[in-house]
Amino acid sequence: MIPEKPVAIRSIQHYMYCPRRFALLELNQDWAENAAVVNANLLHENVHSDKPRYLPKGVIAKNSVTVWNDELSLSGVCDCIEFVPDKNGIEIPEENGKFRVRIIEYKPTAPKNEPFHPTDAIQVYAQKICADNIWKCNSEAYIYYASTRKRVKLPFDECGDDYHKMLLKYLSEMKKIIDSHVIPPCEKGQVCSGCSLHNDCFPKSSFQSVRKMINQIWNE
Repeated sequence: MIPEKPVAIRSIQHYMYCPRRFALLELNQDWAENAAVVNANLLHENVHSDKPRYLPKGVIAKNSVTVWNDELSLSGVCDCIEFVPDKNGIEIPEENGKFRVRIIEYKPTAPKNEPFHPTDAIQVYAQKICADNIWKCNSEAYIYYASTRKRVKLPFDECGDDYHKMLLKYLSEMKKIIDSHVIPPCEKGQVCSGCSLHNDCFPKSSFQSVRKMINQIWNE
């Protein structure tokens, strides 16, 4: 089951992190920032700016590129798409020659024990199938981690089928939440101190002192 209303690509990562977080953002329109969110936003603001970028000769870079896939009802914005000269590539409107399409997603922090975060990879895969749909190509996909200042190529040529199945599964589950208008409950034992929506998700009750409670009982 695929959503009729386009799903924002960025929301897939919210769902993978926590279905309840996704529902609070999607259904309640809740939003809050913490240090991690601000850090990521500042990185993307810098990427999406018009600051000059050093590129190999002939490579064309476009920032904040809107992509979509009507069949999967997906839409979103790629941080950067590079069009790399390639005689076996595809033609790009308003550009001379043929090009290979390369997606670059920017993230602040690289994982310690693996080349990339799985949630990052799914987000970029969603961008890829949108880009492939628009330009009728097999685009390359990379994540640039600011903490290491390195690009990591994602293995979609080898594991594309697995990523596609995972993406369809997440879209189906997200659709059920959107259609039901029900926010999933907190999972037992869930610890979410790093989530920017922690206070909205786990509202604290007002503090009641023992002395005040006893005084109220005696005065009744």
